[in-house]
Amino acid sequence: MLELKNISFERDGKKILNDINLVIDDNKFVVITGPNGGGKSTLAKIIMGIEKPDSGKIIYNGEDITNLSITKRANMGIGFAFQQPVKFKGITVRDLINLSIGKNVRFSDACEYLSDVGLCPKEYMNREINSSLSGGELKRIEIATVVAKKSNLTIFDEPEAGIDLWSFNNLIQVFEKMYERINGSIIIISHQERILNIADDVILVSHGKIKEHNTKDVVLPKLLGNTRNCRFLKEKAND
Repeated sequence: MLELKNISFERDGKKILNDINLVIDDNKFVVITGPNGGGKSTLAKIIMGIEKPDSGKIIYNGEDITNLSITKRANMGIGFAFQQPVKFKGITVRDLINLSIGKNVRFSDACEYLSDVGLCPKEYMNREINSSLSGGELKRIEIATVVAKKSNLTIFDEPEAGIDLWSFNNLIQVFEKMYERINGSIIIISHQERILNIADDVILVSHGKIKEHNTKDVVLPKLLGNTRNCRFLKEKAND
């Protein structure tokens, strides 16, 4: 279980998160949504340890991880996929999959992870992670490595950003399959209605506060019935 207690975060004199209290139970598929600049991605980075809160505590499976490093959190079973994937010069796609798992993965398994995100294993397995890859290719490769890691808690920061519509449609299946296979929770930061529709719970974050946290069936009708919110829920997958 993940619990955030009174989390606040300020950047350049601006309050990004304001006294956030949140509990995410085990084996949950949760989507965090809300308007741009509302604090969604910052919240995800604080859970992973990329950013440190100014105040408050983060409790994971009963342990205070507020001051733990990203590496220690990863070793405890927390995974993270960035909105803008990182490039690793000199490392191949297969190397990256092996590094994410911590051992040499079977070739057949590596092929499955790449195929799941719409990449041809024969073409990409030995490609170097560098500027020759497009942003969409890098995003799909990163998602494949995160899926391969099978973390107890996996966080995706706007996984639909920068990918084409076909890949986005495929991602829905990737997330559904991942949720079926792992014994853990998935948190996705997203505006996309189709991703919201496969969640157990939806959390609405706006102006640094949690405005709503309930089941998808309770939250979605409110969002979709409010014309002011439809703008960020109806964005195209390739925007």
